[in-house]
Amino acid sequence: MERKAIKKDTYLLMFKKYPDVVDVEQMSEMIGISTKTAYKLLRENKIKHFKIGRTYKIPKLNILLYINVL
Repeated sequence: MERKAIKKDTYLLMFKKYPDVVDVEQMSEMIGISTKTAYKLLRENKIKHFKIGRTYKIPKLNILLYINVL
């Protein structure tokens, strides 16, 4: 199987119960960290994200990149 195909399969299978864009609570649940640690990672720009008002939104793809799956 080609590496790109493996990456696509991983993206489709991992965290499939979560939406494509998650909030901090969902992100912390996905990678098994506290919300306090999750906020710290976002403030330090370790995981790419965007904000709507005061709410952090994190694309699932960026979480997979952070945990080095893709």
